[in-house]
Order: sequence, then structure tokens, then C-alpha cells
Amino acid sequence: MALKSDKNLKLYYSIREVAEMFDVNESLLRYWEKEFPIIAPKKAGGNIRQYTKEDIENIRLVYHLVKEKKMTLAGARQRLKQNKESIRDTAEIIDRLRRIKEDLLSMRKELDYLT
Repeated sequence: MALKSDKNLKLYYSIREVAEMFDVNESLLRYWEKEFPIIAPKKAGGNIRQYTKEDIENIRLVYHLVKEKKMTLAGARQRLKQNKESIRDTAEIIDRLRRIKEDLLSMRKELDYLT
């Protein structure tokens, strides 16, 4: 997944922060909010969206299905209805494998530099 930030201390995140985490436009997040009922950020005064960690996790699932697996929105909605837990597990495994790959490539560069 394209999650670029590991902010664990905040309760709420702005739409800008969430968009940056996934490297997507804010307008895409607003569109997904209309298309996927599982994405439902709290709205503060002036209609300012406040995303929780659960909202971000749900966006991560949609991102995985739509951007990484190239599913249609209708297909992603159907898949989420069928087996949300399985999708979450698969997305987490893919994230972990990507981080391991990045770590290994970094180690390889350091070793190449030493030799």
C-alpha cells in the first residue's frame, strides 16, 4: 500500500493528511466517501472532515482493492460486503512484505557500499 506515514499518536487526521498518506487527491477521498459507506469521517464545524484510525484503515482497504488490485468500484463494494476481514489480512501481509523488501534493499545498498 502507498501509506506514507505512521502517525500513531493522533486521534483525528485532516483530509490533507490522509490524502498525503495514500498519495491521492483530496477529491478522490471525498468521492470514495460517497461510494463506500465504510468511509465515514466525522465532520466538524464548517464541514471539516476528521478521520480516525478506523477511517484510515477502511480507506486502506478501498485503496488496496481499487488502486492495487485494479477492481471497479462496484467490484470493490461487493468484495467488502463479502469478506472484509480477508481483504484486511491480505492488505496487511502485502504492507509487511513491502516494508521487508524496502529494508532488504536498503541493507543491500549498504553492503554494496562497504565492498
